[in-house]
Amino acid sequence: MSEVNKIKPISEAVAAVWDGAHVFLSGFTIARNAIAIAHELIRQNKKDLTFSQCIGAMDVDLLVGAGAVKRYIYGGGSLDRFGPLCNINRAIEEGTIEVDEWSGLSMAMRFLGGSLGLPCIPIQSLFGSDILKNLLNKKAPEVKVSECPFTGEKMLLLKTLQPDFAFIHVPKADCKGNAIIYGPRWDEDAAKAADNIIIVADEIISTELTPFLVEEVKIPACRVSMVVHQPFGSHPTSLYGMYDYDYEHITEYVSHAKKPQGMQDYLNRYVRGVNDFSEYLELVGGLKKMASIKADSLKKY
Repeated sequence: MSEVNKIKPISEAVAAVWDGAHVFLSGFTIARNAIAIAHELIRQNKKDLTFSQCIGAMDVDLLVGAGAVKRYIYGGGSLDRFGPLCNINRAIEEGTIEVDEWSGLSMAMRFLGGSLGLPCIPIQSLFGSDILKNLLNKKAPEVKVSECPFTGEKMLLLKTLQPDFAFIHVPKADCKGNAIIYGPRWDEDAAKAADNIIIVADEIISTELTPFLVEEVKIPACRVSMVVHQPFGSHPTSLYGMYDYDYEHITEYVSHAKKPQGMQDYLNRYVRGVNDFSEYLELVGGLKKMASIKADSLKKY
C-alpha cells in the first residue's frame, strides 16, 4: 500500500480557512507561535475570524493589527520581556474586536472538554475572581453557575471550545502528520478539540523513524488533515530545542506595533510586501540570522 502523504503548500492549507471561521494557533507569548500561518492568513485577506488561545501570543497580535480578527477568546497574555500585546490591547480599548477574557486554567479546561467531545466541563477555580464577575455581569452564555449532582457543592459549568481549525507549529513531523513536540505542549488538548488539525513543521522526518520516536509523538497522524513544511516558521518567536526568539526583530516589531500607522508599515514591509514566508526570512537576515539563533544541538534540551 502506498504511503499517505499529507504535505501541502502553506497557501493551500490557509485557503481552507473560510471567513468567519474559529481558529486556534499554537504557542504561548513568544514561544512556538504559528507565525508563518498568521502571515499567510493576512496575505490571503481572511476576515472576521475568531481566535482562541489559553495565553495571548504574537501571532494573534499580528492578525489583530491586520484587521483579520472579529473575536478573541483568551486567558490574558503578553510578549513576555518585550511588553504587552499592543494591537490586541488597543483593539480592546477602542472596541474594534469582541473579547472574551478568561483565566488560563479555565481556557485549558474548555479545550480539554472539547478534546473529549463534551458539551461542557465543571470547574471551581474562577470563584471569587473579577473574571467570573465580569462574565456573569455580561451574561456570557458560556458559563453557568450550577452544583454537583452528587455532593451538592457549588460549581461552574463552562461551555467547551471546539475550533474549526487548529494550526500547530512543531519541530518535527512525518508526511502522514505524526507530530513531535519538545518542551512545553500546552496546546495539545486545543489541537485535539479542533475539527481540522493542520501541522506546520520545521523538519519533515522519514516515516521509518516515527516508530522509534513514538513517545515523542504528541499529535497522531489519524487526527491530522494536512502537513506544511516551513523551516523557521515560528520566527521571530522561539521553537524549543530548535531556535531561540529573535531579540532584534521582536524589538523592531514592538516599536512598530505601538502605533497603528507603524503597525501598517510593518505589515506592508514584512508580510504584505513579500510573496511568502521564505521571502520574509530572507528579508529579516536569511541564513546568517537563522544560524545566529539556532539551538545548540549538543546541549540536552
